[in-house]
Amino acid sequence: MYELIRAGERSYYIDCPAKIGLYMATDTEVWLIDSGNDKDAGRKVRQILDKNAWKLRGILVTHSNADHVGGCQYLQKQTGCRIFAPEIEAVITRNPVLESAFLYGGCPPKPLRHKFLMAQPAAAEPLTAEGFPAEVEVLPLPGHYFDMAGYRTPDGTAFIADCLSSPVTLEKYVFPFIYDVEAYMETLRRLPELEAKLYVPAHAEAVEDIAPLAELNLRHVEAICAQVLGFCSEPRVFEDVLKLAFDAYGLRLSMEQYVLVGGTLKSILSWLHDRGEVCTFVEENRLYWRKCD
Repeated sequence: MYELIRAGERSYYIDCPAKIGLYMATDTEVWLIDSGNDKDAGRKVRQILDKNAWKLRGILVTHSNADHVGGCQYLQKQTGCRIFAPEIEAVITRNPVLESAFLYGGCPPKPLRHKFLMAQPAAAEPLTAEGFPAEVEVLPLPGHYFDMAGYRTPDGTAFIADCLSSPVTLEKYVFPFIYDVEAYMETLRRLPELEAKLYVPAHAEAVEDIAPLAELNLRHVEAICAQVLGFCSEPRVFEDVLKLAFDAYGLRLSMEQYVLVGGTLKSILSWLHDRGEVCTFVEENRLYWRKCD
């Protein structure tokens, strides 16, 4: 864990729970792509930098989930580096309570205010700010989160964050977190067109050909959307849809899974609603979802 692996002529990644990219701008100066999930991850990254006598110029954030920005504050304090992120992601990186508040839909209770759902704040700037490395190409990858982006380095290495998952992860957790289902599917369709020499997902193995894994993820998302539509064959309140989903896939409910899987289910219901496949109605002060006639 936290092994430095070469990905291209001037690109590496650090193998950890949410892979961290590294781009060598010069022989002595580097940029990170994301920062790991907490202060300890930041320390391990700093050890790698020190071992190779590399100066950290900055961090390019793909998106503001805590497991991707949790090391930012530590590294920024230690090195004075700058942090760049897509516009909405920069706001959340500066104000991480917004992540847990968004997931919960209100002021988050204490069980949702921890490092896995709420990183320490860091001073992030938008990608348009002066000083962003012009030679690094920004790859819009919407769907998983508000404003997620990947980055392609000049040697053709594409760091693609959380736009897909490994087969093992899909089997274990079933529901990837999805904010915008339509955008998520379109990102999966576009991935093979990026023409990268190597694709480095955050939660899957690095591969030269991303098409098979993108197709697997697309079919998986289509299948769970069809399952949710099936749940609505009878009128259901959201809590019933949630229970049916957990029961169908043998998942165990916790407060974290309530907001994470629940968020994806709400996004699927929104997508089905906007496509005219699911309708809503209110009865006895309860909002019901049902398959449209």
